[in-house]
Amino acid sequence: MNNTWKVLIPFMLSGGLMACSTTGQEPVEPEQKPQIEEPNIEKPQIEEPKQEIEKPVEPEVKPQEPVVELKPKKTSDGKLLLGAEEWVYVPGLEANFKARVDTGATTSSISAIDIVPFERDGKDWVKFKIEHEGIKSKEIALPVQRWVKIRQSSADGTHKRAVVEAWIQLGDLKEKTEFTLADRTHLTFPLLLGRSFFKDVAVVDVSKKYIQDKHK
Repeated sequence: MNNTWKVLIPFMLSGGLMACSTTGQEPVEPEQKPQIEEPNIEKPQIEEPKQEIEKPVEPEVKPQEPVVELKPKKTSDGKLLLGAEEWVYVPGLEANFKARVDTGATTSSISAIDIVPFERDGKDWVKFKIEHEGIKSKEIALPVQRWVKIRQSSADGTHKRAVVEAWIQLGDLKEKTEFTLADRTHLTFPLLLGRSFFKDVAVVDVSKKYIQDKHK
């Protein structure tokens, strides 16, 4: 019996030692599964609708039309108002001409070229053209009212000029007046209106020009 315990005791001691050595080992960690990275999917950003701020509607401002100053064309007693320069329409030539209104001149004159005197029914007539700035009008023929002698300071002696009557129009005034035929091609105005025309029908304001409308 004693021999049996002697055999068992060393065997039991060796088994305990093995157990202690076994329990002293580090625990084995379980195998970790590989982590699968999920794709980074960006979520669409939903923009919130912007709230439009209504602006107050401004009233439409219409441009103001320029104020046209109406100049008086006649005096209170019905006489024509004339400036120092006016447009004169000659119906016989169907043309407008610039005229100088001269308060110092007695008679009117018109620039005449190619003057040809002739007789018709025993009376003196003349045919002529008006030239200004190189432009000639068509020919017109008028009876001679009288002849006047003109003395020129640049030449000796005298020469005579024909005086004719012709219809002219200024504004709404149509009047027949006398003109002395003279070469005025070297002057600024082909027509000159003297006192014999406007003394009873018009008033002159030398500070103004072209008061009357140009005939169309």
